[in-house]
Amino acid sequence: MTASLDNTLATFPRARLLEGPTPIQRAYRLEQHLGAAAKGVGLYLKRDDFMALGGGGNKLRKLEFHLGAALHQHIDTVITVGGVQSNHARLTAAAAARLGLDCELVLTQSAAVSGLDYESNGNRLLDELFGAKLHLLPAGADSLAVANQRAAQLQEAGRKVLVIPVGGSTALGSLGYVSCAREIIQQAAQLELYFERVFVANGSAGTHAGLAAGFEVLGRGAALVKSWAVLAEETVSAERTWQLTRDTLDLLGHPHALERASIQVDGSQRGSAYGVPTEAMLEAVRLLARSEGLLVDPVYSGKALAGLLADLRDGRYQPGDNLLFVMTGGSPGLYAYRESLQQA
Repeated sequence: MTASLDNTLATFPRARLLEGPTPIQRAYRLEQHLGAAAKGVGLYLKRDDFMALGGGGNKLRKLEFHLGAALHQHIDTVITVGGVQSNHARLTAAAAARLGLDCELVLTQSAAVSGLDYESNGNRLLDELFGAKLHLLPAGADSLAVANQRAAQLQEAGRKVLVIPVGGSTALGSLGYVSCAREIIQQAAQLELYFERVFVANGSAGTHAGLAAGFEVLGRGAALVKSWAVLAEETVSAERTWQLTRDTLDLLGHPHALERASIQVDGSQRGSAYGVPTEAMLEAVRLLARSEGLLVDPVYSGKALAGLLADLRDGRYQPGDNLLFVMTGGSPGLYAYRESLQQA
């Protein structure tokens, strides 16, 4: 099955932005700190923050396929959209710099957070450092419409432009996490491990959808993945993930009758709105930093880790279970949330 999937993925143009598989490591100190909550349960981390380009993070896997298609089509300019602190925007700018493409970012004040740190630091600072041209929009603006208008202007001037939707979360972008699912299966075999569940944050749905599609193709089933919604509310996020998983399976040419129940999205950690800090997130960020010396971002993986900790404390997993948490990067966002983190 793995070889067949490799052959299918090889038919899609791909810009190589990773240096190889990202490591899986056991969180021994976190297990010790949790004590009875994690007794007999193995906690492992898939280090998708551990990438050299642009500060790393899950969006690079999606961008490999989006920008592979762009290079194949001789695109010279990439435009994408996101919030002011978008990890996807930051990595699109970094990848464009690496590949010699012009990059423009249409950023919207999409989170109910403000202040100098949020508006000028973190990802926002790095966007300009990577050479992107920024278009800043107020809350509620239709960023994709603005991006398409800008693309039309550039095309009239003779440029060849690709517009990438929010988070790179299309069926094409989700192939990056189909590939990651294959990578996890291979690493688990090498480590002689069997993962009962794989956990991830769910923003624009592409990471969960890609993993679910990949595990479905590889025989482990889409239900292996559980995510925590951080952008949309639970029902909206789950529906979007289900549809995107089906679209990704269709793109792979994999016959399926994917049931809605196989897509497991938990909305308990979202908080009052996208990007708004929660006490559980702040605790999870501090706990991983102080037990393992590792950083998770406050918007995505911080909330997902809070969800995993809650599940462990509720006794949802059995002694002997091995669990894999996908760290999706985004640590530059910590600097944008300085005030919340210092108050905590």
